[in-house]
Amino acid sequence: MEKIYYKSTRSDKEKITSCEAIVKGIADDGGLYIPSFIPILNKPFSKLVKMDYRQLAFFVMHKFLPDFSEEELKFCIERAYDKKFDTQDIAPLVKIGDMFFLELYHGATASFKDMALSILPYLLTTSVRKTGVDKEIVILTATSGDTGKAALESFSDVEGTKIIVFYPDRGVSLVQERQMITQEGSNTFVCAIEGNFDDAQTQVKNIFADKVFGKMCAEKKYMFSSANSINVGRLIPQVAYYINSYARLLGMNEIEQGDRINIVVPTGNFGNILAAYYARAMGLPVNKLICAANENNVLYDFFNTGVYNRLRQLKLTISPSMDILISSNLERLIYDICGMDSARLKRLFADLSSTGIFSIDDKMMEKIKDFWSGFATDAQTIEAIREVYKKYNYLIDTHTAVGYYVYKQYLNETGDNTKTIIASTASPFKFPASVVKAVSDDSSFNPENVNEFELLEKLSEITEVPVPEPLRDIGTKKILHRNFCRQDEMKDFVAKVLDIY
Repeated sequence: MEKIYYKSTRSDKEKITSCEAIVKGIADDGGLYIPSFIPILNKPFSKLVKMDYRQLAFFVMHKFLPDFSEEELKFCIERAYDKKFDTQDIAPLVKIGDMFFLELYHGATASFKDMALSILPYLLTTSVRKTGVDKEIVILTATSGDTGKAALESFSDVEGTKIIVFYPDRGVSLVQERQMITQEGSNTFVCAIEGNFDDAQTQVKNIFADKVFGKMCAEKKYMFSSANSINVGRLIPQVAYYINSYARLLGMNEIEQGDRINIVVPTGNFGNILAAYYARAMGLPVNKLICAANENNVLYDFFNTGVYNRLRQLKLTISPSMDILISSNLERLIYDICGMDSARLKRLFADLSSTGIFSIDDKMMEKIKDFWSGFATDAQTIEAIREVYKKYNYLIDTHTAVGYYVYKQYLNETGDNTKTIIASTASPFKFPASVVKAVSDDSSFNPENVNEFELLEKLSEITEVPVPEPLRDIGTKKILHRNFCRQDEMKDFVAKVLDIY
């Protein structure tokens, strides 16, 4: 049987193991690591339905990570998906009306990022040991809100690592910011930047690509890796929960084996929906992958026109984790639909870098016909939260609401009644101001006049839903990180943390 190896989207020269790809995070040429092929599910869903989440995660992930022994990978999975999740199911599938919400926010930070970042430190430290790396791993991460806290929580005090997180100042919710800047751990460092998420992400990539700086770090026994979904160690665990959700539908007798489903994913950086695309390539019966965008609708335009155009003003919305104009993981999809032609992909992304725009041809457009995309404004997002709560007595956050609104668009335009899963990506309590505004019947109450941390209790009072444990008392926690820099000073901040200069 052919064994999977990993290569860069931008070159065919390097062939490395999954362990090496996880340790490096991003390729030396700036490309993203991708598996040499997508493995196929070789068990019927009638057998997968009998597995619990950990067993199914092992079944899926071991196909992508063949250089991990069974014992090593099971160790990583058992440590990741443990009592830090507040439900036994890990990723519960909840039927609401005719829809199914895949609740991915039951981990340590109340975000879907916990699903992958809970396991990444174990995958990384195992990979470091297996590859014989003798350096301390420095996790460099840009965040639009949720990745930062989930990564900090997961890597806090993990031996042999440091983690540095950059986030856009005033570009995340107050709850998201407070989660990050109160993070404990002697190896954790957090810094707000003057700029947006795209600025932070671009500069992190530039630090990775800076060979002179990398050499200076190596001399101090440091090497960089990533906790963003550009790291395959982040991406692969996400594939498992889509396959698990199909098995759960079977177990609920909502579908029969082989029936196709739709999957709706609110996305900005394209990692979460790419995981669903990979699950489909493995054999998951998917009809449509529905890409839900907010007013930063660069992905909506791409799927409807074939033109990716980042030349627009970034809007700060009430779904801040999607406030992104450069969707890093789209590169993996483009690589796939351009026939795995690295040279062609490099030309497209050179165009994006130099002009802010690239276009795909009709042949490539044909290969993305199984995607459908829509977007929601802030007002439509609020209305979606209100509608789901009033109609179904079910609470969703601002990002999930974008997914719900876009799904309603899809239904209205297509009439397609295929069973549909909506990825529910964060606890509604992470965005209390917007959610309270949507569900409160008190027209005189203005959430903008109330401290956001007090709104957590207000939301709980209105809905009778308890505040999740990770967010309880978040407003009174001691602030431990008070760093700020311009985007062009990010490398200097890293150097200071590592004592490079």
